[in-house]
Amino acid sequence: MALPPAVQQISDHILFQLARATTRPLFVALQGPQGSGKSFLTDLVRSHLSAPPHALNVVVLSIDDMYLTHEGLKSLALQFPTNPLWRGRGQPGTHDVELGLKILMALKGGVQGLELPRFDKSLFNGEGDRLPLDGTGIVITQPVDVFIMEGWFMGFHPISSQELQTRWEGVWAQQRRLLDLDISVVGSQDDIIAVNEALKKYMDMWNFFNIFVKLEATPASKDADSSLSMIYKWRLEQEHHMKARNGGKGMSDADVKLFVDRYIPGYVFFGDGITQGYVEHSGVESTGATRATALPRWLGKSLRICIDERREVVGVETF
Repeated sequence: MALPPAVQQISDHILFQLARATTRPLFVALQGPQGSGKSFLTDLVRSHLSAPPHALNVVVLSIDDMYLTHEGLKSLALQFPTNPLWRGRGQPGTHDVELGLKILMALKGGVQGLELPRFDKSLFNGEGDRLPLDGTGIVITQPVDVFIMEGWFMGFHPISSQELQTRWEGVWAQQRRLLDLDISVVGSQDDIIAVNEALKKYMDMWNFFNIFVKLEATPASKDADSSLSMIYKWRLEQEHHMKARNGGKGMSDADVKLFVDRYIPGYVFFGDGITQGYVEHSGVESTGATRATALPRWLGKSLRICIDERREVVGVETF
């Protein structure tokens, strides 16, 4: 059976880069918005590359599995009670970055017996908890050829305070209007600033990744109000599909809207860091000069896959 086009494109790109890599594993970051099918595609890529004739040792981890424990998430919410973005998991700041770095360093160092973390979203009435590393999870066998980490904000970068202010007054004000976003759900400017600061801690993790795969929502018409509206459609489809199989258990359409709303600031403020890195303003107001302080190491070796509302590939390009 023929592979889905996106799976074939991603697999071919990984094989091309792996053949040129001087060390293993090849660290691959994969980012896509909620409902874009990133977890589904990643699993198919793993299956394809693990099977003959490639027979590679491919390890996959979702950044979701590195969430803070339930107690850690509760502590964060109590510490920042007015920040709606940290009322639960999902955002930068809700992960155990130190754990992530330990995993990446162990993979790079060829450490045997490494157990991958797991986060069970069903525990504590849906609030979730990270399971203990007690040997019951996936234990890695070295050597690993390819390591793929997937997540909705993989590769997102923090921005300067000046750029944050510019976006708050410009593109963010526009998106709030187009998508009917309530500030009590998506956060105040101070809340965005707090997430921006938290995102800086993830940069050491991003520096491990050799290549990047980006799934990008592409509206059929350039006149579409917001490409981000496709995320709502995808996530709603997922919820309806789940409810059709479990007897109607799940979120209402209105709840899905509120769920997705919390993630929209991330795309608007931090998403283009995948290709631009972290750019810090020099403070020279008269010239507007800037200086790049962190460029992603995956630039020049990465793949953008543009998908339409039906999640079908409509364009592929490198960056």
